Amino acid sequence: MSVNEPPSADDNFVVAPLINSIPIPTQPTTRGGLRVYKIVVLGDGGVGKSAVTLQFVSHSFLDYHDPTIEDSYQQQAVIDGEAALLDILDTAGQVEFTAMRDQYMRCGEGFMICYSVTDRHSFQEAIEYRKLISRVRAQEDIPLVLVGNKFDLQHQRKVTTEEGKALARQLGCPFYETSAALRHFVDDAFHSLVRQIRAKERPQGASRKHSRWWRLRSIFAFVFRRRHRHADHYSP
Repeated sequence: MSVNEPPSADDNFVVAPLINSIPIPTQPTTRGGLRVYKIVVLGDGGVGKSAVTLQFVSHSFLDYHDPTIEDSYQQQAVIDGEAALLDILDTAGQVEFTAMRDQYMRCGEGFMICYSVTDRHSFQEAIEYRKLISRVRAQEDIPLVLVGNKFDLQHQRKVTTEEGKALARQLGCPFYETSAALRHFVDDAFHSLVRQIRAKERPQGASRKHSRWWRLRSIFAFVFRRRHRHADHYSP
């Protein structure tokens, strides 16, 4: 289930950056002709961050919980007709790894904050992850998406869809209820972050001709890379 509503006028979420917080520039990078999008997945332990990430990357479901320290994945995708390479960092949700998070915040271009609809505490902690991002990154328009995972476990639900929508409006970001087990809205959540990053990069009124050329160029690079990798894999 997805909700893409703009924040309402009475939203009261305000985070003042720390005095020593400075804007962290993230220059767009390319690899093999593809734009690389650096995505950071955040959330408490056990909410299914790794399961969501692996479902997006490999179309497989991780049905057991093995606490993550830090895992990095890459996945190519065509989003709105334009090829992209997502560089996804799946972070630890355990308290003992909190010292590692500042570095994640500095290098990420887009952030996915996850909670489990079966765990109210993880939902309450979601806003704390948003505050952590703001303390490290002084920018206000940081690409962000809120994800309520384990949508398939309705009989164990502790957080309503309406509560998720309300928090997303407070944070000013899109909201998706996902199921890693069913691949429910998993792609949509990641694609939303790429769209937000692109929207920040492209000036208003950008040339449609340039946009079409870039899409064709990136798709060609995407197809060429896939064919080249396929040939390497099957070469005798």
